[in-house]
Amino acid sequence: MEYPTVIPVFPLPNVVLFPGVPLPLHIFEPRYREMVREASAGHELIGMVLLRGDWQPRYHENPDVYEVGCAGKLVNVEALPDGKFNIVLHGLREFVVRQHLFDKPYRQAEVSWRSAGQTPLDAPCRDRLVRVLTDFLRPEPASPAGRLLRSGSLSDELLVNFFSYALDISPVEKQGLLEAPTLEARGHRLADVIEFHVAESRLGLKAVGSPRCH
Repeated sequence: MEYPTVIPVFPLPNVVLFPGVPLPLHIFEPRYREMVREASAGHELIGMVLLRGDWQPRYHENPDVYEVGCAGKLVNVEALPDGKFNIVLHGLREFVVRQHLFDKPYRQAEVSWRSAGQTPLDAPCRDRLVRVLTDFLRPEPASPAGRLLRSGSLSDELLVNFFSYALDISPVEKQGLLEAPTLEARGHRLADVIEFHVAESRLGLKAVGSPRCH
């Protein structure tokens, strides 16, 4: 697939998309309805970025965002009778914002795309990640998380990216995972974040255990 250099970007305060992960969204603001209509008629890509800093007072203008995001492809678009949309994005690839563009009602950006090739996790990294995830989630064997962690066919990319997206950790922690330069670096960062939360719970600062995925 040939990726465009300019894409629409959708900033949200609590969503970080990762490659390979589906993201359902309800689109209700007029500017983002236009974004969905135009993306549907074109390359079908929307870049998700995380709002940063004190964004609330300027939400309806152009608040600051993190410069690394992830683009998703529109795989389902449901037009509702009131003009709103229910959509599903499938995460494809990370990008870096090079220039913000504000010549449309919604935000666009000129972007450079991160490398698509990912080196597999080495065995110690994967084993550590599965171990700390199991410790963190304490999943029932029959639960979706339990089945995923026991599955030998689970790809490294899905193991790292799905849990980076789905775990109940802060959006800023997820942004740090997205910004990792390689899949293996993201896997190590994810294990570090989980170990921190497990240690926090053992000190009585936070409860740990299911449910931990949303």
